[in-house]
Amino acid sequence: MAAELTQLCPRFEKAIEVLSKRWTTLIIYRLMDGPRRFVDIESSLSNLSGKVLSERLKELEEEGIVLRTVYPEKPVRIEYSLTDMGRDLAPVMDDIQGWATRWIKVEQEQVQPQS
Repeated sequence: MAAELTQLCPRFEKAIEVLSKRWTTLIIYRLMDGPRRFVDIESSLSNLSGKVLSERLKELEEEGIVLRTVYPEKPVRIEYSLTDMGRDLAPVMDDIQGWATRWIKVEQEQVQPQS
């Protein structure tokens, strides 16, 4: 039993590796509501550079989590959406949101004005 505790499942380890990259989980979270254009994702996540967003979207596409759809319009429209694999992360995101609501304090909540 002790050996089992020290060994990580390779699939779990790979999943954590993919999801723990800076901005990745927030990008996935933004796409939970449906397809979005690059500029919409970028503007919804302050401090995220276009370069990093582009890299993360490409990585998520390679992992099969995000689908990039090109619409041959003038100008060309590109949308990003979650694949079935990406949408399967919804319960995980919901659990993280619930956990954060219960346990994580943000700066505004930590300082309560005196009445």
